Amino acid sequence: MNDWAAPLIAAALFAFLSPGLLLQIPGKHHPIHFMNMKTSAAAIFVHAVLYALVLILFLVVLHVRLYI
Repeated sequence: MNDWAAPLIAAALFAFLSPGLLLQIPGKHHPIHFMNMKTSAAAIFVHAVLYALVLILFLVVLHVRLYI
């Protein structure tokens, strides 16, 4: 049995935390922009930090496992 939690969670977070897809933190004129499909270097950095923190939360702290 393989543990599929890590690749599935990582892929889903990567998709949803892409800057500009659902939200962009920080936005150009507001702190948060929703679904504007634009990005900046600051937004890329903030989303990368959020991605790492949420991935650590799921995989290290909560020990989420999915056996298929």
